[in-house]
Amino acid sequence: MKNVVVLGKGDLSIHICNWFLTNPDYNLMYVVPVTPSPAWAKSLPNWCIGNNVKWVESGDYKDLPYCDIDLAFSCFYDKIIKKDFISRCGRILNLHNSPLPHYRGVSPINWALKDERNEHGVTIHEITEGIDDGPIVSQVKYSIYPEIEEVVDVYNKALHYGHTLFLETMPILDKIKAREQDDDIIYHGSSDNHKLGDRKGFKRDEC
Repeated sequence: MKNVVVLGKGDLSIHICNWFLTNPDYNLMYVVPVTPSPAWAKSLPNWCIGNNVKWVESGDYKDLPYCDIDLAFSCFYDKIIKKDFISRCGRILNLHNSPLPHYRGVSPINWALKDERNEHGVTIHEITEGIDDGPIVSQVKYSIYPEIEEVVDVYNKALHYGHTLFLETMPILDKIKAREQDDDIIYHGSSDNHKLGDRKGFKRDEC
């Protein structure tokens, strides 16, 4: 049985935690939720309390009690994970809401719509010391429609496709050889957010 830690927030993180909790091959030891929980999603801390799962109330992975971690899985976690924690984990993965190496960094859906892309995606990748630059484990791409869709519409698609990608990846995870990302990089940090214009929020009429 593999010891697991999940870091993240929202509905998809809860689905992932549920999967690990009910899978006999894994032991969900701790959850490190983003705190406070976002108002637009279900509360991961409340899920932990309701399912008697240990969680880190500060939301900081640095406060996680020392333990053997076979697998750490990050889903929309809001802190950059440093080398000392990466080295504690047998393996550490992240689910990112973009078709990496496109849209590394923050607000990937917002930027894809801002750039009028007709395709977006979700990627599960190894966590390294860089930002969203680790080898790709699995990926799915799907159509988007910038002329009619809002950020919230594509975000909901990402939750659906992200959950499907997770479910299809985990049973064969140990057999997958992760591949390095290519050089076709698009990156945006939080300092770029002011350039998003009417794509900054969940809906254009809210900006």
